[in-house]
Amino acid sequence: MKEFWSFVIKEARHIFRDRRTMLILFGMPVVMMLLFGFAITNDVKNVRTIVVASRLDTPTQQAVERLSHSEYFVVTQLANTPAEAERTIRSGKADIALVPAPKAERGRPGWQLLVDGADPNMAQQWAAYAQSILSANANAAASFAPSLRLLYNPQMRSAYNFVPAIMGMLLMLICAMMTSISIVREKERGTMEVLLVSPVRPLMIIVAKAVPYLVLAVGILATILLMARYVLGVPLAGSLLWIVLVSILYILLALSLGLLISNIAQTQLVALLASAMVLLMPVVMLSGMLFPVESMPKVLQWISAVIPPRYYIEAMRKLMIMGVGIADVAKEVVILSCMTAFFLAVSLAKFKQRLE
Repeated sequence: MKEFWSFVIKEARHIFRDRRTMLILFGMPVVMMLLFGFAITNDVKNVRTIVVASRLDTPTQQAVERLSHSEYFVVTQLANTPAEAERTIRSGKADIALVPAPKAERGRPGWQLLVDGADPNMAQQWAAYAQSILSANANAAASFAPSLRLLYNPQMRSAYNFVPAIMGMLLMLICAMMTSISIVREKERGTMEVLLVSPVRPLMIIVAKAVPYLVLAVGILATILLMARYVLGVPLAGSLLWIVLVSILYILLALSLGLLISNIAQTQLVALLASAMVLLMPVVMLSGMLFPVESMPKVLQWISAVIPPRYYIEAMRKLMIMGVGIADVAKEVVILSCMTAFFLAVSLAKFKQRLE
């Protein structure tokens, strides 16, 4: 056991001596959290609104005031007709138009929303926000049916969606890529054979090289959670213990995948390319990080079913944002556990074959 910990300490020293690696390991999560939390955002702010002034009665004025006083909409100008409002939107000078309905039922005010649908996702958000603000007025409640009530993320902040996704992407890339490169580096330098003829069993050597990355991944996880809570204001509604335990399971899965890549690759360049092709693009495009899996074509949904981050991201969104218990993410945990066992078994079998 003393030899095992000696290998762990040796690998840890190699990692901490490389300042560029440490900068990547801890700089990447901070930068990506700040980018996705503040710069790359789908939050609704300063939506340019035009109001058709064909009927400026009291209810209409109240509706305009409610929109303009919110932090989401800015009334930029008035239009005389709906056609003029549509031309203004088409010219790119407005995003949404509030048009008084020609007929109001039972004397209640009614409105129609004209929305720039060039970006469907943002158009839906703009309409939902406007509907929510206008429906808050008791006199306007009957004009929109059904009324809108947002659960778990009432302000519709994009950070609530991005933070679990960033966790899934970063932990997978860092653990898998760094582990595979570390082992392949030993092959390139010709030191792997020296390590394998040492008194420590080959399996223990591989485990010893993975332990420092496991500790670093837990540190990165802590950094992400602290930034999510105190910088981006994302709540940790669920049990912190289950969030950490499920994350550790996911980290073990990523380490197993990195071990598998290291058994296939002969050089660090091949390991990097394999990690990028196998991990980066599928994680970003097919895991539900940016696009809902349910909206994808059936073929891509079948492919995404074998993408591990998909299940981790789903579990984290439920645990962190919705505050559910572990029983509600049992499906995701079981799938991640099976994937971890599969990757680990294949990696160890492949490793033994190469030794022979």
